[in-house]
Amino acid sequence: MQTSVEFLKGIGSFKAELLRKELHISTYGDLLHYFPYRYIDGTQVQNIQSLQPDQEWVQLKGIIMNFNEHGSGFKKRLTATLYDQTGQLELVWFQGISYVQKNILPNTAYSIFGKLTFFNGFPTITHPEIEAIKPGQNNAAPTMQPAYSVTEKLRSKGLNNRSFAKVTQALLEKIRPGDIYETLPPNILQQYNLCGRYEALSQIHFPQNAMAQQRASHRLKWEELLIAQLKITRANIRNHQQPGYVFGSVGDLFNTFYNDYLPFDLTGAQKRVIKEIRTDTLQGRQMNRLVQGDVGSGKTMVALLSMLIAADNGYQSCMMAPTEILAQQHFQGISDLLKDMPVSIAILTGSVKTKERRRILEGLKEGTIHIVVGTHALVEDKVTFRNLGLAVIDEQHRFGVSQRAKLWQKNTLPPHVLVMTATPIPRTLAMTLYGDLDVSVIDELPPGRKPIHTTHRFDVYRFKIMEFIKYEIEKGRQIYIVYPLIDESDKLDYESLIANYEQVKTYFPDPKYNVAMVHGRQPADEKDRNMQRFVSGEAHILVSTTVIEVGVNVPNASVMLIESAERFGLSQLHQLRGRVGRGSEKSYCILLTGQEISKESRQRMSIMTQTNDGFLIAEEDLKMRGPGDIYGTRQSGALDFKIADIVQDAALVEETKKAAELILSEDPGLTHPNHRMLYQALHHNTQSNTLQWNKIS
Repeated sequence: MQTSVEFLKGIGSFKAELLRKELHISTYGDLLHYFPYRYIDGTQVQNIQSLQPDQEWVQLKGIIMNFNEHGSGFKKRLTATLYDQTGQLELVWFQGISYVQKNILPNTAYSIFGKLTFFNGFPTITHPEIEAIKPGQNNAAPTMQPAYSVTEKLRSKGLNNRSFAKVTQALLEKIRPGDIYETLPPNILQQYNLCGRYEALSQIHFPQNAMAQQRASHRLKWEELLIAQLKITRANIRNHQQPGYVFGSVGDLFNTFYNDYLPFDLTGAQKRVIKEIRTDTLQGRQMNRLVQGDVGSGKTMVALLSMLIAADNGYQSCMMAPTEILAQQHFQGISDLLKDMPVSIAILTGSVKTKERRRILEGLKEGTIHIVVGTHALVEDKVTFRNLGLAVIDEQHRFGVSQRAKLWQKNTLPPHVLVMTATPIPRTLAMTLYGDLDVSVIDELPPGRKPIHTTHRFDVYRFKIMEFIKYEIEKGRQIYIVYPLIDESDKLDYESLIANYEQVKTYFPDPKYNVAMVHGRQPADEKDRNMQRFVSGEAHILVSTTVIEVGVNVPNASVMLIESAERFGLSQLHQLRGRVGRGSEKSYCILLTGQEISKESRQRMSIMTQTNDGFLIAEEDLKMRGPGDIYGTRQSGALDFKIADIVQDAALVEETKKAAELILSEDPGLTHPNHRMLYQALHHNTQSNTLQWNKIS
């Protein structure tokens, strides 16, 4: 399995280097585990006239003509027309243009396979798989022909899908059953009716039929998920064995605040989560708990009550937020709530002046400061605590592992850890991504909060929308107008934002209206100053990019207008919507798009207008985008599965989790002879693909 692919027929050293660079395939083992992403049924060839918008992958036959180049540089594209006896279809290339022009001949019959889209009612395939039909044959593919994801560069060097499949077939002809070790114990194979590993790897590439392919896929998914669950379960066991401070009592600070200063009754969900935290901190083991809750569900109040329990037991707490604005907001909110209590609170961010910073550092070291709120400034080496007992981390995915880990090193024992996120995480994702944490869910909103009225409008309604915004401002309300910015360092994006800001000012001219702007390229002091103008009520409208997605709390804001809403994902749209609806007045979210938007964009707009439930939206987002593109998890490697899909394979996630727990309960070190290969697979997987994004302590 460690043999270089250059020794396979049809590869050689040049193509081997290309495979390494383009697909990270260096060895026989790498190639064997590069699975098809789908299969082409060679017997199913459709007519262009019969194509429908709800179809996804199609196979066609015809001749290709009318090659045309459009644009230049990075925006260059090539189009051509595919004709069959019933109609025509457009083919589009953005890459590999010169290769296509050299190798595809006009008036020659080709077999075409690709993903179908419709634009202005006209069928289109971008970057199709193309094979010439030789004279005298219909070029019919076998019933289950594998389709591999290959790059334009590989295609241009002669490694298209068909030739890639031939190379894989040549490899399988070299391999014998004894070359493939079995990772799963015999009792697991029997209990879950799984085929052997050699059979699975053979049939996943070239299945005899659909049933054989499904059986092979099931086995490989099961193995992949089991190894992930073993890794997570072992981490969970380690976490629950880590010694921690005992918060033995609920004392005067908690009780006084709860009975005399709590501004509203806690929801049942808040009470349940506090009880879970209370139980965790009594055990003498370190707490690692994730608290999920939708925008406005009261996570901060749960954190504050937990910090009061820590103070009652003589321990300090810190609360780390991803931005200075959010840290300031938490500090102000907590200070207002505790203003009549004997609790010392401080804020530590990058902008704190030297004299004040020195006072805070001294107070933390001596233990006279009970609660400190801050940004990543809290993890600096100069910051030392007398006895840090609880670390609260808000929106933890915005911090790096090494940043968070520095907090744990400021004590003899690591502090209890409470992670908060306003990004609802679907259960299947949480089980895999956060399997080594205990998860609490605040699934109720405080009484009296009104649902946000969400509408989808097209550009043609812009004037009416602006009139509605004027009406809301006249009522004393404030407005967010958010623009997408793919890359804040991109000059064109930046110029577009500035132009939009100027356009808004033409609708809302000075001096009657005050418009502020916030974006990522502004100096920090200017950004904070403009944000503060809006928070204080001086500015009626805040024109912004998504820098306001998390943390801004302006109860007077009643309208969130999201421009080019089709360019945002569901979870991001929901987070932006959560910036309004924080006061007692009715609030609105307006999703503004162009008339021509994709089927997926229409689906997102429909979901947003139908529900305010963040968990339901997160489930839909996961279904539409897949786990790898959500919450930055692709960078983590945490969900970098080759074949498993935790949305489609939710039942297998549950099944393998139970199997992993049973295996480790009987053999914690995986030392039994039946588990030897499983241990090796787990060890190899851990080295090559570490799950560090979700590592808390």
